[in-house]
Amino acid sequence: MESRLRTVGVVLAGGVGRRVGLDTPKQLIKIAGRTILEHTLALFNGSPEIDEIVVLMAPGFADTVREIVEKGGFDKVGQIVEGGASRTESTWRALKALGSQECNVLLHDAVRPLLEPRIITDCVRALRTYSAVEVAIPSSDTILVAAPGSGGDIIHDIPDRSWLRRAQTPQCFRLSLIREAYERAFADPDFDRRPATDDCGVLLRYLPDVPIYIVPGSERNMKITHPVDVYIAEKLLQLAGAGAPRPDARDHREALDGRTMVVFDGGHGLGADVVELAVGHGARVHSFSRAQNGVRVEDYDSVAKALAQVGRIDFVVNTAGAPYTGELAEVTHETIAETVGLDYLGPLNVARAAYPHLRESTGHLLLCTGGRAGHSLGSSTKAAVADLTRALADEWADDGIRVNCVNPERAGTTVRGPALGEEPERAPLSPRAAAQTALDVLISGLTGQVMDVRVDWTG
Repeated sequence: MESRLRTVGVVLAGGVGRRVGLDTPKQLIKIAGRTILEHTLALFNGSPEIDEIVVLMAPGFADTVREIVEKGGFDKVGQIVEGGASRTESTWRALKALGSQECNVLLHDAVRPLLEPRIITDCVRALRTYSAVEVAIPSSDTILVAAPGSGGDIIHDIPDRSWLRRAQTPQCFRLSLIREAYERAFADPDFDRRPATDDCGVLLRYLPDVPIYIVPGSERNMKITHPVDVYIAEKLLQLAGAGAPRPDARDHREALDGRTMVVFDGGHGLGADVVELAVGHGARVHSFSRAQNGVRVEDYDSVAKALAQVGRIDFVVNTAGAPYTGELAEVTHETIAETVGLDYLGPLNVARAAYPHLRESTGHLLLCTGGRAGHSLGSSTKAAVADLTRALADEWADDGIRVNCVNPERAGTTVRGPALGEEPERAPLSPRAAAQTALDVLISGLTGQVMDVRVDWTG
């Protein structure tokens, strides 16, 4: 029986983010609570097909990568190699670092953090048959070829779009094959004048008889190049987290049994369901609210005293929210003060008071938005809590504290009728569904995420 070749993921992180307006590597930009590099490393580290990871990093940032690897527990990272002056030189340094033993090599841009695990699996499987594999997707745009000498202003040709593909990464090879292609390239005096734009280009030019198999990529496998790409990628990462497989009862029991959770406003609605579900999985839960024990989240001292009496705390959940929001021109000063106090000042107070406890336990803070989207007060407080979540996840990352937010679309509670009027039939989201999502997020490794929990209209 043929032994399986070792498979190495080479994460190419040698670029600097000038096109996104930075003088530091763009792969160190934080999106969705982690650096782009961390998102990419997590994909390869979690893939069962990958045996080892080599990180090719921009010169001067190797120590930063070492800190990221150690803190993130990326145990498959075997080497961190300093990049060269060009893409081809950097790739060659990584190939030399792999030694002489034959292996499969997956060369992947660090700034493609939305690579799907399916693509890694498909690439490794394809390497059982082919010695070179490219990931690509069909072009949805018509491609124009400009006329030579026209300065790019005159159309020369319009190729048949059905045969065109947009290249992505990883690009995958037998080590000996891609190494031979690069050796031939460096022996060619014209290579510096006409360098290849990617690794398959090097192979195609210098070993043209070797077939390069195409594995279908994904529109989500985008490369973060321009400023707008950062915002698009962040939203896609949030959606990817929202669509992750839901943990089962055993996962919840392992994560929550014997742990201590504090729930603010745990006496009714969403908070009560969070309490009930967490207790069912073995957590020790302390619930605080104005009605239960006189704890008011809009009062920092009240929140701090409540937490101080608990002891060690692993999870803090805030579900408190104002029961009424209306048109801004119609509400009273008192209603505005109550809404801002509960929906925004409350999360701030809970976060401030919880920080020392969660730093000690490297725990998790979960904020649940209380405002109602579509109304000025509700929409603005939701947005504020979402931004607070992302900012705190960044601020507290070095302390090991995870911070996330659950944003229920509309939760049906006992106070909704008189406060918000009649709702369309089947519209309110059950607090139970939102509470289940809250627990799923709490036991995940996510941070900096804002999870929208929406009504399922398909039932």
